[in-house]
This record gives sequence, C-alpha cells and structure tokens, in this order.
Amino acid sequence: MYLASSLESASLSVGIIDDNLKEWGIKKVTKIIKKLNPSIVGVTATTPLIKKALEYIKSIKKLLPNILTVIGGPHATFLPIKTLRECPELDVVVIGEGEETFKELALEYESKGKKCLEKIRGIAYRDNDERLHINDPRPLIENLDEIPFPARHLVPFKEYNLSEETGGIISSRGCPYNCEYCSSSKMMGKRFRYRSAENIVDEIEELVNDYNVREITFLDDTFTIHRRRIEEFCNELKNRDLDIDFTISSRVDTINRDTLKNLKTVGLNRIYYGAESGSQRVLNLMKKGITLKQIKDAVKVAKNLNLQTVTSFMFGYPGETLDEMNKTIDFSIKLDPDYCQYSILTPFPGTPIYYKLKRKGLINENWEEYTVLNPVIKYEKLGLSKKLVKKILEKAYVKFYARPSYLIKHPWMFKVFIETTFRTYIEPKYKKFLNKLKNYIFEK
Repeated sequence: MYLASSLESASLSVGIIDDNLKEWGIKKVTKIIKKLNPSIVGVTATTPLIKKALEYIKSIKKLLPNILTVIGGPHATFLPIKTLRECPELDVVVIGEGEETFKELALEYESKGKKCLEKIRGIAYRDNDERLHINDPRPLIENLDEIPFPARHLVPFKEYNLSEETGGIISSRGCPYNCEYCSSSKMMGKRFRYRSAENIVDEIEELVNDYNVREITFLDDTFTIHRRRIEEFCNELKNRDLDIDFTISSRVDTINRDTLKNLKTVGLNRIYYGAESGSQRVLNLMKKGITLKQIKDAVKVAKNLNLQTVTSFMFGYPGETLDEMNKTIDFSIKLDPDYCQYSILTPFPGTPIYYKLKRKGLINENWEEYTVLNPVIKYEKLGLSKKLVKKILEKAYVKFYARPSYLIKHPWMFKVFIETTFRTYIEPKYKKFLNKLKNYIFEK
C-alpha cells in the first residue's frame, strides 16, 4: 500500500491483489493480470513466502513475456543475486526501502524501457543478455512525512473480517540496536527516523473517519526510543480528542512509568516486549543489550498501570542449553504477562546470526520452513536436536496457557486452548476414527 500510494502520487495507475486474503491461487491471479495487461507487476515477499512469490512471477511472465517483473521485501533485499538466479523470469529486485526506488523505476521504464535499469539506484537487475547487476544503493528517505499514507482504498478493507475494526501504522523506521537475530537495522538503517506527531495523527484521523477504525497497532520495531516525540504525539492526540485504543512494541530498557502513563491517557492499552530469554548469558549471546531485571521491571510497570502485556521469547539460540531453555519457560511464567509468544530462533537472511551459521554449514535453506515454528538449524552439531527444540516450544505453550490460574484470569482462552490441543494432538492421531464417526453421523 505504501508503494501504491507513492506510484499514485506520480499519477500512475495502480492495482493491488492480496492473494493471502483472496486465495484465488496462481492460475486465477495470472488470468486477472493478463486481462489488466499492466506494464509492470511487483511482488513483495518475506523469506517463507519467497518460493511461492517466484511461482507467481514465473506464471505471469509465461503469459505476458513483455511485462517487467519486480520483487521486493526483506528476503530479496539481502539475497538479490541469488533471487534473480533462482528465477530467470524475474527482471528486477528492489533493495531496501521501496517507495522512491519503485516510483523512479516505474516512471523511467514507462518512457525508456529496460535501458533505464542501469541508472536506477537501489536495484539489482537482469539485462537483455541475461547478465546480473547490482546498482549503487539508494540513500534512505530522510523526511518520512513526505511519504504518502498507504493506499488503503486499493484493498477490500472490510473483507479482512477482523473481530473489531483495526488498522496498522508505521510511525518510524530504523533501529540503533545490535540484536544478532534481527535484520531491521540492515533493512531500514541504524539511524532512528520518525514521522512528526502531526503527520502520525493525520493518518489516525484518516483511519477513524474513513475506515471507522478504533483499534490501532503501531508496527514500529521500538515505539518508545525517543521520549520527546512520545510527548509530542500524546499532546497532538489530546488536542484532536480522538477516541482510540492502541498497541505498541517496545524494548524493556526504554520504558519508564511516566512515559507509559502519558501514553495510557491517550489510548495505550497493550504493550509488546521482546524479552527473548530467561537466561542472562543467552541474552548476552544475542547481543540483546538488556538484563533480566529490566524485563521484570518493564512488565511490572505496565501491569501496575493496568496495561495488557505481551512478551516474546525464543528457543534454540546457538550455545543455549536445555537447562537455559527450561529457565526461559519458568521465567516467562513468573512474569505472568497477559499473553506470551514463543518461537524457535530462525536465522533469516540479513541477520548477523544467519551469516555466522551459514559459514559454519549449520543451516538449511528450505525457505518454506522459516516460519519461526520449525527448527532450521542443524542442532545435532550443537549438541541438541531439532526434535528436542520443537518439544521445548510445545512445552512452553502448554505450561504457560494451561495453568489454572491463567485460565481463571483469562476464561476466553480456555476455548482457544481446547481447540488448539484438539487440532494439534487429538485430530491427527485419531483422524481415521473421526472421519468414520463423522460419516456415520452424517448417514444417520
């Protein structure tokens, strides 16, 4: 939607197909695109979806051989030449921030064709002789206020069937931290760039007035880095008297009571903390830059203000022991947040840990398995096993969410827990029996 609004600002005609929503499949999407007959088709893909994204491109190029095919997103950004090699039907990879790059690419291509590619910064491309090139990088966008709001009018907003009207906003880009498992600072830069309070609240007003949104999730990596901007944002929201609830993500070392209290007065109701481990040694291995005490204090401050808390933890970091994984489970339970998210360390391309493990031959690159729920590291060479790490993940979810004390406080989660347990453990084991029973009942 950001790319679309940037193209629209240059008076270009744009359409968006969200096939995650529509589930039309490659054949139908290809037929639709053939009918539209655009000059350029672009696909955005994360690592677990890259294979499927390239299949769309192959299918589209087969029916429309003269179309310019473009891909962007974090996976292609960090593996541009590899991505081009994997898909001969792919013409261009947009590297990093796409708004300015894709807009220039579209405008130049419309007038000059593929001859323009060699001069556009921020892309990798295939020339007419099938040779691959990477151009000079494009500088990051300095003034984020200049980026048009996402083109939400181009997607079927109401069809997402959310339980309540909700919308996402990105109010900043860039991350100054050095977490080994994260590629954010490599994708969007180490310098923290942020939109003005007026610009952010303008977008909130658009969501409220045009889309009837009352629940907003800020998708920034760390919303609370810059305290003065938080004050300006709160003041602007108060001045416009907008009745909203919102969620933010934060690091535990950027939190204090006054900041959260101020945010709560204008609608903050939930905060997401990346805690990651219950072992200080493992946090140090990750270069997370936080302490267990800071995690405890941040959760405590939020709970004292009656804010919902969500914490995330990961298992299977190289060098982590079974004892430390169990400590993480126990630590997460003692924190007692409202919700807890667990995952398995997944070394996505672009992260420092990816390059370290790749050099040692410790990862497989079956990208479809990079879901953060599957072990993709060769744990046997690290003294563990994939089966063990997967069992730890399951154990964490069961121990956290099956506690009687938790279910008493969150009774609506009991149904979720029962349904998930049934689908995960009972249904696969007794599938034949259940099918026979279902058929018998249906016949009767």
